[in-house]
Amino acid sequence: MGFPGTWMTESESMVYRVVPKCACSSIGQIMFYSDHGRYFDGDIHDSTSGLHKWNQDESQKAIEDSVRARRSLTFTCVRNPYARILSSFFDKIAGIQRNGKRYRGNLVPQLIQRYGVDVGSPENNFDFDQIASFRRFLLFARDTIRWRRPMEPDIHWSSMSGHIATFIANGGRYDQIFFTEKFNEGMQKVLDAADTPVKVDVNDVPRFNESEGHGPKRAHKVSDYFDDLSRHLVWEIYKRDFKLFRYDFDNPDNKYPLAEVDLDEVHAKLGR
Repeated sequence: MGFPGTWMTESESMVYRVVPKCACSSIGQIMFYSDHGRYFDGDIHDSTSGLHKWNQDESQKAIEDSVRARRSLTFTCVRNPYARILSSFFDKIAGIQRNGKRYRGNLVPQLIQRYGVDVGSPENNFDFDQIASFRRFLLFARDTIRWRRPMEPDIHWSSMSGHIATFIANGGRYDQIFFTEKFNEGMQKVLDAADTPVKVDVNDVPRFNESEGHGPKRAHKVSDYFDDLSRHLVWEIYKRDFKLFRYDFDNPDNKYPLAEVDLDEVHAKLGR
């Protein structure tokens, strides 16, 4: 199976297991810069050179060799599950994608028809009941993850531990796992521990949020979107994420983790 969702600098200074909706655009650009002294012109997800990616056939042997020999500093990044699923909704479901279209073609019409989700449109300035629509989307996300219907779960809302586990199961080991909510601190720690051709100060890095500005802005605080049933669904989907990455399930408005990640525990529990 190899190492799907894995990126590596060409210098092999670092290997990153991508977790969608967890600052992956910024991380990819920083990795690119740390090799080339410049940022990729465009969305880093579209790059086909300058950064090894598992989905590029010519990169697979290099990534596999480096991971198995533990030559590179290996890391990933996680995010509060409440904020992550909200971000997935506003970006992928309510937002318009970079190509000017809705995400995955018929997905949004299907959600409108089957789950009663309303996401507005640019024409009406994305005027819709965000809370009601998000809660209906959450039911859909749970159905895809629990029963794989009406479709397979999408990478943007499948659990972080699921993404992170494939790397461990196939023989990889993480040196660091840091939090999106403490991005500068965590990313700088990675850079300080990696032998990069170009030095990077994270405080000087511009923001790369590729989903910004293509859809509605979140109108309410996080906890407003999660009533008792919604929180039950979130726990059903992301229980392992909350526990392993130390996020606060009881207070959706507390975006910060309650403690650091225990790497040994992550490898023990996700490597089974």
